[in-house]
Amino acid sequence: MLRLVRLALAGAAAFVLAAASPADSPVNVPEPDGIWTGPQRGYTPATLSGATVLTIDTLDALIARDKPVLLDVSLADRRPAGFPSDRPWLPAHRSVPGAVWMPNAGAAPLDPAHESLFLKRVADLTGGDKDRAIVAFCHPECWGSWNAAKRLVLEGYRAVHWFPEGIEGWQERHPTTVITEDAAWTARSGGEAQR
Repeated sequence: MLRLVRLALAGAAAFVLAAASPADSPVNVPEPDGIWTGPQRGYTPATLSGATVLTIDTLDALIARDKPVLLDVSLADRRPAGFPSDRPWLPAHRSVPGAVWMPNAGAAPLDPAHESLFLKRVADLTGGDKDRAIVAFCHPECWGSWNAAKRLVLEGYRAVHWFPEGIEGWQERHPTTVITEDAAWTARSGGEAQR
């Protein structure tokens, strides 16, 4: 019996220690000072200073009211290992209808040329209006969309929104559609924006 109590206490202590670590817990993950440069997959903060965090309800309302620029920064699928080279690789990326897909635009670090292209592309999409509503998203528990939104905040955009529920959160309520990579973004990447 004493052994079971010790095991239970040891397990509880390990749980408390694990829960206290932001990298291992969905609770109280602090915002980094700037762009997150750690692993792209993992728990993210509940907030993004300078931006509005959206739920599916608030995203629906924003789309109906403001017709925001929707930025999908999720990664492109990678050709599976062992996939026959003589067969075409034709992945289909499903996303929020009307979104502009710039795979890996939330990467960190993002080299200066690609960061400049990202910011130029967003300026084109907003018509240079830093008050135009923008929504960045990818997948749940992914820093890519957090980083993309943070880059826009740091660049002075004043109506930045982050949808942490991502494509999966959207498709729980709405249909998705197949979209292709943004042509300007694809031209720069040469196919490098893959998982």
